Amino acid sequence: MKIGTSSLIHPNGKINFSGIDQLAFVLTDLSNQGKEIILVSSGAIGVGMDKLRITERPEQIPAQQAVAAVGQSELMNIYNQRFSLYNQQTAQLLLTRDIVEFPKSRKNVINTFEQLLKMGVLPIVNENDTVAVDEMDHTTKFGDNDELSAIVAQLLAADLLIMLTDIDGFYSANPNKNKNAVLYSTITTIDQTLMKQAGGKGSRFGTGGMASKLKAAQRILDAKGAMVLANGKPPRIIFDILTGAEVGTLFKEEEHG
Repeated sequence: MKIGTSSLIHPNGKINFSGIDQLAFVLTDLSNQGKEIILVSSGAIGVGMDKLRITERPEQIPAQQAVAAVGQSELMNIYNQRFSLYNQQTAQLLLTRDIVEFPKSRKNVINTFEQLLKMGVLPIVNENDTVAVDEMDHTTKFGDNDELSAIVAQLLAADLLIMLTDIDGFYSANPNKNKNAVLYSTITTIDQTLMKQAGGKGSRFGTGGMASKLKAAQRILDAKGAMVLANGKPPRIIFDILTGAEVGTLFKEEEHG
């Protein structure tokens, strides 16, 4: 499960407590059904901006990392509070790209995930924004949490990646600007035409846009997995997705034979 900042933060910059509470309810119920759930959550900078009463996302990296440091602890505090209402234990994992690129550390990360899941604990994952950098000789940044969620799904051979955003799925054009935009129900191959239709970045509180979601979907397709992109308002849509309802966009390789 990956949830974007736009599903956690209202357009006015305030925290969407009802959405977070419903997410905790849904994921706990799925866990009670015996499903193994991992949540990759954006929102550290968005929550940090609200906590510090900042209306514009900082442009300088040190300022972004400072805001993320404030926001990450507050975000986990909110998650712990909401999940505890349903008696679901959570754990925080903050990752950087070098952890999953080196075999020994990658194995340790996988072991940690698997042990937490055995214990019935729901891991909540985010990039370690306070230290992650992207330099030629020292790349520790994933790029965004869309890619991070796909990498975590790959590491653990997840059955399905559900990516919740603020739009109903992948469209042929931006539905907020083009009333003739068509929602794709299923995508089996990602080509240059789709990448052009993806457009630019996402909200002012987050970093991801449709292009990053396509790149994540490509990673899932390469791993022979499946991904559903859907609107996370409200999070109860997860129940519909898992019952096979045609909501959002399903990314899955075409089955032959």
